[in-house]
Amino acid sequence: MFYSSLIDGLGKTGRVDEAERLFEEMSEKGCTRDSYCYNALIDAFTKHGKVDEALALFKRMEEEEGCDQTVYTYTILISGMFKEHRNEEALKLWDMMIDKGITPTAACFRALSTGLCLSGKVARACKILDELAPMGVILDAACEDMINTLCKAGRIKEACKLADGITERGREVPGRIRTVMINALRKVGKADLAMKLMHSKIGIGYERMGSVKRRVKFTTLLETCFDSDF
Repeated sequence: MFYSSLIDGLGKTGRVDEAERLFEEMSEKGCTRDSYCYNALIDAFTKHGKVDEALALFKRMEEEEGCDQTVYTYTILISGMFKEHRNEEALKLWDMMIDKGITPTAACFRALSTGLCLSGKVARACKILDELAPMGVILDAACEDMINTLCKAGRIKEACKLADGITERGREVPGRIRTVMINALRKVGKADLAMKLMHSKIGIGYERMGSVKRRVKFTTLLETCFDSDF
């Protein structure tokens, strides 16, 4: 843990070359390099754009020293690949992790879904989200992360579709997510729509239409109120 903490600290302060030297010195001194040490250096590499070096180290950790490639290892690499716009490689890493029987954490899916949403692959992110259900990953939390990401990117329509997915499972959209969506609408000049959402039953209950009680959808509000160029 001592070496991994040092490597991590050097990486976080941008001293990646020193972190790498310390990592290599461990082997020369007969010190065992565990997953913590590998992850610390892989993290340093990805955060400073050295994803090829990170991938090489990723292969070494299993082939040369038999270290476990943990879900955290994959999370670091997936995030790093998306940051460098190497989306297909990020997806291959995800598939590799699933094939190895490693259960993704919420943080791991967050790295994947953020990268996919920001690169326009929202449908792919949603498909993977559905595949996670049997693994016990908390879907609502994952959906919230994706909605937040899409709203920050100004992609309100896609965010609304995901929000409807939560209500279709019989759940309420949390107030914090409604707030994110309201603020996103304001930022794109849709203050009137933001106010309508603020005072509506969308995502939090039902509205009665005569004798019929129905849950109002976010996308319905969009279709009736959004300009065609939005």
